[in-house]
Amino acid sequence: MTAAREFLAVGGIRVGHWTDAAGGTGCTVVVCDLPVCAGVDIRGSAPGTRETALLAPTGSVQRVDAIVMTGGSALGLASASGVATALHEAGLGYATSHGPIPIVPAAVIYDLGVGGVGWPDEAAGRAALAAARDEEFALGNVGAGAGATAGAGPAGTKTGIGAATLLQGDLRVGALVVANPLGSIVAADGGVLAGQRADGRLAEPEEVLARLAERNATENTVIGCVVTNARLDKTGATKVAQMAHDGIARAVQPAHTTRDGDTLFCLSVAGVTADLSLVGDLAARAVAAAIRAGTRDAQPAYGIPSASELAGE
Repeated sequence: MTAAREFLAVGGIRVGHWTDAAGGTGCTVVVCDLPVCAGVDIRGSAPGTRETALLAPTGSVQRVDAIVMTGGSALGLASASGVATALHEAGLGYATSHGPIPIVPAAVIYDLGVGGVGWPDEAAGRAALAAARDEEFALGNVGAGAGATAGAGPAGTKTGIGAATLLQGDLRVGALVVANPLGSIVAADGGVLAGQRADGRLAEPEEVLARLAERNATENTVIGCVVTNARLDKTGATKVAQMAHDGIARAVQPAHTTRDGDTLFCLSVAGVTADLSLVGDLAARAVAAAIRAGTRDAQPAYGIPSASELAGE
C-alpha cells in the first residue's frame, strides 16, 4: 500500500492538492467527511496561520471541517477562504442563526521566489477541495510541497510533501507534512539528507545558522497534519500535536528557529480508545518519517537539486 493510501486508511478524510508547477507553489486540503475534533501546536517563531486560536481547549468551537496547508506565506491563506466558501455553499459548517460557517484552520510555508512570486488564492483552495479524494493522492513536488525546500530557495535542497502512518493494534496515527525547514533534514543515523548547500556540498546542521549572512532569504517553516483514529477531545488533540513536534526536532536540525513557523495540527477522526501518550509518541515518529519521505519523494526543480540528485541516484 502506498504512503498516501496508508494515510487515508484512517478513514473519514480526503486529501486534495492544487499545484502551480510553474510558479513553484500550491496548497493542500485535508477535508473531513464529518466535522472532527482538532488541536494545534505552534513551535516556530514566524508562523502564518488562520483560525488556530479557536482550537485551544478553552475555545467554544469543538469541531473543524478541513485543514489547509499552503504556500505563498500569509498571502496564501486566501486559499483557506476558498475552501471555507465552497463548504459553506455545500451547506457544511458550524451552525449559526445565519447559516453554516465552515471552520477551516490553515498554516503556510514561505516559498515565494522559488519558482516565481505567486501564491494560492481562493480559486486555488476551491480547486484543491474539488480534487480531494479518499483513495489516493500524490506526494513530493505537489500541493503545498511544490515550492518546499530545506534551506531557503536556490541555496537549499528541493523537498516536498510526505506522508507516513504507524499502526499499533487497531490504532492508526498518520502524518502529512510539508518539509520546508531552515535547518537540515537528517536521517535517523544523523546523516544529512537535505539542507543548505555551501561550497558544493550539504552544510552540516551546526553550520546552518552561522551561514545565514551568506543567504538572501531566511524564511522557512515545517507544517503538517496528524490524523488518528484515536478518540480524542480538544485537550487530547492539542497534547498529541505538542508531542508530534518532537518528530520535527528528530528529523530537522536546528528545528523551531526564529525563522521557522513550525505548526502541526491533529485531527481525531474516529473512536478507538488508546493511551494518549502512545498516540503522541506514534505521532512524533510519523512526523519524522513523513519529513524524510517528503525529502525522498521530491524531484529537482527550479534549478534546485533534490536529495536523490545530490546523492547521485
